[in-house]
Amino acid sequence: MFSNNDEAVINKKLPKELLLRIFSFLDVVTLCRCAQVSRAWNVLALDGSNWQRIDLFDFQRDIEGRVVENISKRCGGFLRKLSLRGCLGVGDNALRTFAQNCRNIEVLSLNGCTKITDATCTSLSKFCSKLRHLDLASCTSITNLSLKALSEGCPLLEQLNISWCDQVTKDGIQALVRGCSGLKALFLKGCTQLEDEALKYIGAHCPELVTLNLQTCLQITDDGLITICRGCHKLQSLCASGCCNITDAILNALGQNCPRLRILEVARCSQLTDVGFTTLARNCHELEKMDLEECVQITDSTLIQLSIHCPRLQVLSLSHCELITDDGIRHLGNGACAHDRLEVIELDNCPLITDASLEHLKSCHSLERIELYDCQQITRAGIKRLRTHLPSVKVHAYFAPVTPPPSVGGSRQRFCRCCIIL
Repeated sequence: MFSNNDEAVINKKLPKELLLRIFSFLDVVTLCRCAQVSRAWNVLALDGSNWQRIDLFDFQRDIEGRVVENISKRCGGFLRKLSLRGCLGVGDNALRTFAQNCRNIEVLSLNGCTKITDATCTSLSKFCSKLRHLDLASCTSITNLSLKALSEGCPLLEQLNISWCDQVTKDGIQALVRGCSGLKALFLKGCTQLEDEALKYIGAHCPELVTLNLQTCLQITDDGLITICRGCHKLQSLCASGCCNITDAILNALGQNCPRLRILEVARCSQLTDVGFTTLARNCHELEKMDLEECVQITDSTLIQLSIHCPRLQVLSLSHCELITDDGIRHLGNGACAHDRLEVIELDNCPLITDASLEHLKSCHSLERIELYDCQQITRAGIKRLRTHLPSVKVHAYFAPVTPPPSVGGSRQRFCRCCIIL
């Protein structure tokens, strides 16, 4: 039931065009509430022009197919961006209706919509030619047929996330890149069937590629990634964490071909050494984030090169790099990135790190967080001195109790190390 507010002062004083403009700044929940105020506001609040960008993640448990169908009919060609992330109740039929009604959609997230299959991508291909960003992460029924359909009907596609779609193979990637050569971001995390051949197709057909995520693509080797480096000179972000077959050849190729690189994640790539990181640092001066966790062969030499050549470094993970010492941290603390850039450094499970490293980090005025779990030579006193100079920094560390707990029943109790966040 609507109230009799259609003759309210605000409706008399402000033209409908201005009210509609005001409503355009409201979120979904507020629009729905406004739609219940009066008949006049109901018409204005549900006007398709107010529903160009919709995120239903907060309502994921309540969203069923019919809701998506009703939204698509209400919004029609106005809708440009829709997120159905985590909406498990949405399937192919609803998305077919959506694709038919919302042909101007540009950004669509179906992340975690596990009911959808290749039929959804066929619908998007047929009706949504303006699609630019598509997120299909964890839609595990997606196969090569989906990529072939997108290639044929969505030539403007710039960003695609098919992480954990583990049925996708090199044949799907080949079809995709031949029709969507303008791809700028490709997320392939957990696509375990992908081999070097898939990367060769990407390198040959995607010169605009800026972001590539290959985390845990276990079959990838140097051959495939070198092709990416040679064909994608605009690359700024590469995640190859868990690709345990890669070697320093990748770091050399990045240094020689991708000078704009800003983010490099190579956690658990245990074959990488100081030699490769030296070449990388000397050529990629725009590096901002590096994840080197469990790159167990690197030493202080890598930190020296980063301190000299990478003045923009903001985030550095060295967890489980057991050869790193206080001397490497000293160079980092005196480096170009230290005073104004470095925000996060992770040193957990670096057994050679002592309180001396914390002294060297006092000059890092932008430092926000330090991870020191299981750095057993770090003391509470050392952390306290650091926080005297950097009071806002968060320090995460483990400390054993000063004295063990008393024995019970003649047997010694086991006790755990405790976590402190200062």
